[in-house]
Amino acid sequence: MSEITYKLKQVKILILDVDGVLSDQKIIYNDNGSETKAFNVRDGLGLRLLMKAGIRVCIVTGRGSEALHHRCRNLGISEIYDNVSDKFAIVKNILEKSGCSREQAACMGDDLPDLPMMRYAGVSIAVADAHETIISMADMATSANGGNGAVREVCEAILKARGLWEDIVNSFARNR
Repeated sequence: MSEITYKLKQVKILILDVDGVLSDQKIIYNDNGSETKAFNVRDGLGLRLLMKAGIRVCIVTGRGSEALHHRCRNLGISEIYDNVSDKFAIVKNILEKSGCSREQAACMGDDLPDLPMMRYAGVSIAVADAHETIISMADMATSANGGNGAVREVCEAILKARGLWEDIVNSFARNR
């Protein structure tokens, strides 16, 4: 078993940044000043499968967005920490409250503000188009860009490391 597979097998909580991870790096404003975001459907299914397997999912982001809150409600993610300036403190608090150790946490980011939380977690994950410093310091980098399936890739990697992926695929195959 590779080192990253071993680390992913320990994960009980996945902590995600939003802009550049769950969405691409773009922020779109309409003429009225409302912000919109595009989210990847496959990322959403991956997160649902992960939560169904008992893995907690938390959002920690520096920005606030109603679009994010709508998406999280749709997915069943209730732990949303937005407008966060100190991501390290939030992640440390999340782990203390949850009883999870650092080794049981994976953090996924794309840019310098994510570095403190990523370094604190047992598994640090960068999206493929993350800043080069983030990629160089991460335990794992996805092959997909942020907002384009990177989160799904990580969800599948965690489920595969835990030996759950084949049963998930088979459950979909039986239902058709």
